[in-house]
Amino acid sequence: MLASRLNLLLPRMSWLRGCSTTVVGQQQQRQVPTESVHDPLQALALKEQCILVDANDQAIGAASKADCHRVHPKSGDVRLHRAFSVFLFNAKGEMLVQKRSSHKITFPNTYTNACCSHPLHEIEQERQESNALGIRLAAQRRLNYELGIPMEELQPQDFRYLTRIHYADTGDGVWGEHEIDYILFLQKDVTLQPNSNEVSEVRFLRRDKIDEAVAKFSAPLTPWFSLILQHRLKLWWDNLHQLEQFEDLSNIQRF
Repeated sequence: MLASRLNLLLPRMSWLRGCSTTVVGQQQQRQVPTESVHDPLQALALKEQCILVDANDQAIGAASKADCHRVHPKSGDVRLHRAFSVFLFNAKGEMLVQKRSSHKITFPNTYTNACCSHPLHEIEQERQESNALGIRLAAQRRLNYELGIPMEELQPQDFRYLTRIHYADTGDGVWGEHEIDYILFLQKDVTLQPNSNEVSEVRFLRRDKIDEAVAKFSAPLTPWFSLILQHRLKLWWDNLHQLEQFEDLSNIQRF
């Protein structure tokens, strides 16, 4: 069964290289994990190359997804790399929130915005920096993979690039995050067919019910979503039709 599953999925992975799923045990020991403890799909995904950056978002190289998310056992550091977060709204102005699957390595079973992932160094187009084109292409690819949104329903120009956020979180002490996170907004009615390996739940929230909804969530928020919700999201959400006034493409917000 495992062989047939891989035969079905590996051709798709040549294009959709951003998969990051694995079986997560009930208890995790504080040790540097090895790829052998993960399922075959996850072992492949851990070899994907993220874009390493300095504190000013200048690309300085590449490292595997595994190396970019391991918490150093002595210093507690996580390697800084480039990422993006998509906030998706329907025509009524409701925001899509997903619950990350239990298979995710970093922050499983947590609520977050529509899509959070990385441009990949091995995909040449996703290294393009002008007008954040590489980020936009990566977002299009991942929205297709995670939420099943057809590629033809999203174009790079549909995303509004607002700003960048620098944050870090050591997660469970083994896997964490340290990212320059590009914030992309998208308002459009789209076709959804979530990938259960990535997403266990999808819902749309109303602006006037966001606090109530979050208070009733059965699981915590991801650290990046929590920070953005606390510092910026409500203001941006209140101004969906005039977001240009909040664009800040020169500065990196540091929380």
